[in-house]
Amino acid sequence: MTRRVLITGITGQDGGYLAERLLDGGDEVIGAVRTPDGALERAGLGHLEGRVELVPLDLLDRSSVHRAVAEVAPDEIYHLAAPTFVPTSWDDPTDTIAAIATGTAIVLAAAGELRDDARVLVAASSAMFGDAGTSPQDESTPMRPTNPYAVAKLAAHGLVGALRAHHGRFLVSAITFNHESPRRPAHFLPRKVTSGVAEIAAGRADALTLGDLRAVRDWSHARDIVEGMVLALRHDEPDDYVLASGAPHTVGDLVDAAFTAAGVDRFVDGPDGARRDRVQVDPRFVRPPERWPSVGDPSRARRVLGWRPRTSFEDLVAEMVAADLGRLGA
Repeated sequence: MTRRVLITGITGQDGGYLAERLLDGGDEVIGAVRTPDGALERAGLGHLEGRVELVPLDLLDRSSVHRAVAEVAPDEIYHLAAPTFVPTSWDDPTDTIAAIATGTAIVLAAAGELRDDARVLVAASSAMFGDAGTSPQDESTPMRPTNPYAVAKLAAHGLVGALRAHHGRFLVSAITFNHESPRRPAHFLPRKVTSGVAEIAAGRADALTLGDLRAVRDWSHARDIVEGMVLALRHDEPDDYVLASGAPHTVGDLVDAAFTAAGVDRFVDGPDGARRDRVQVDPRFVRPPERWPSVGDPSRARRVLGWRPRTSFEDLVAEMVAADLGRLGA
């Protein structure tokens, strides 16, 4: 069965992998972006030119969203577009909440008015759990967000559930934990680590400066996460799903895996003969340990959807390091 699919945020990390997954399955993919001209090339997705149609869409312009949904008349909508860098949400919570919560409301309303049988998936975030009171976290874990980004994501997540219950629509919230790839922007920690280690391996840097190496996260490959999204939206019944590896790793684990993948030693002999750590910890970036580490429990997705991540933590880091070495010509 060929489906007509609309992806908002197609030029982001997840959007690109999702488009590839759907195209490989024979679906017709349309991406919604603010400015279509050259958008794929700018995002490093030039290989999708000619395979993906782009339509203009401004999430905060109701008429723009309605035009896009009416023109595409999609069978499925994957709503991925949103700010993704949590620290910037403190700069202006108004913009963050508008882009995420209001933007999601507009997309859901347009889909409901123009084609209420369209299936819609909204990308939520593990940040919603915040001070959850327990770890790992699943779909029933209390959500106590601790930053504006997470508050906005929780609002969007709650709206999905409310509209699904009230109208009986096929709406899904994908609660994604940290997921990475070589396409991850450089200001995110995992890319900072893999690119920094690659520069050391290429002889272009001597050290890498980070914050707390004890911080714990649940990292998956973006390809695996978008596969979970597809399975969730194409299941018999709509529901919410935690998509995560379920395996906790520290930033120190990430660093060690990156050095191993690059084939260089993290510790070297200094001028005085003492062993020196190439990784330096800047106290300014060290925060108190989290009471409830951000680790997901994907039991529901595994049991109901049969979803299984295919890429291990070590293979994910190795792929990222290889890509960063390639960028450096090393």
